[in-house]
Amino acid sequence: MELAELEIFRAVVAKGGITRAAERLNRVQSNVTTRIKQLEESIGVPLFVRDRRRMVLTAAGEALLDYAERILDLVQEARQAVAPQSPRGRLRIGSMESAAASRLPAPLAEFHRRWPEVRLELSTAPTEVLISQVRDFKLDAALVAGPIDDPAFDATPLFKEELLLVTPKSHRRVRVPEDVMLDTLIVFEQGCAYRRHAESWFTAVGKGRRPGRTLELASYHAILACVAAGAGVSVVPRSVIAMQMEPHGFSTYSLGKEGRITTYLISRRAQYAASFLALRSLLMASV
Repeated sequence: MELAELEIFRAVVAKGGITRAAERLNRVQSNVTTRIKQLEESIGVPLFVRDRRRMVLTAAGEALLDYAERILDLVQEARQAVAPQSPRGRLRIGSMESAAASRLPAPLAEFHRRWPEVRLELSTAPTEVLISQVRDFKLDAALVAGPIDDPAFDATPLFKEELLLVTPKSHRRVRVPEDVMLDTLIVFEQGCAYRRHAESWFTAVGKGRRPGRTLELASYHAILACVAAGAGVSVVPRSVIAMQMEPHGFSTYSLGKEGRITTYLISRRAQYAASFLALRSLLMASV
């Protein structure tokens, strides 16, 4: 029984068959089939019941899977323990609230699973505040809205975000700013990049017209609730809208090219801490 065979066995279980496991492992199907047969021969019992569409674990296979998971996890733990650059210590990450809610949960959970000894601290703030905190060494890195032109930072593009205009459900259809009937723009505090894009859409596309009043709130939950109640309109990332349970009390409309924004992971130049590099790899893989 070899570690490679256990890794292949685990992949076949996770993917439900040889073909998908081979794709995940970047191996040819015949190699995966052969290694599974060798594993069964070395143990002396069949691990799968095979039919035309899938492979189902036998009782012996179920038992081996539990051991295989523990063995492979221990091997990974051992490698990290002896590696001179294994992630450890404290990692301070900042993020826009939208990214923290919709983009970070899965990567951060995986990071914690792999490197539980790292003390990961996450705080949220508007883009301009986050940039200042990274520059002042108060944060090790942050997820911010682009563009990022400051030579003091390394900036890794992570994902494209689309901003949507959000109006009460009863509001008429909006194609241009002049279609907006309400005079209140509900946004985060100054320093929020999405607020800046919202104001730019009203002025650039709307020939100088913008809502006369601004209502500043501290969460998307509060913003969407106020929009639904008819207090005003707002601009919210599509990823946040996708998290809301239906039926909604609001409608959404595209801002066109003005609403397309790239989110970056920024850090001070020459940031080579193992914990930061590990998190950056996870975030890039999650895109």
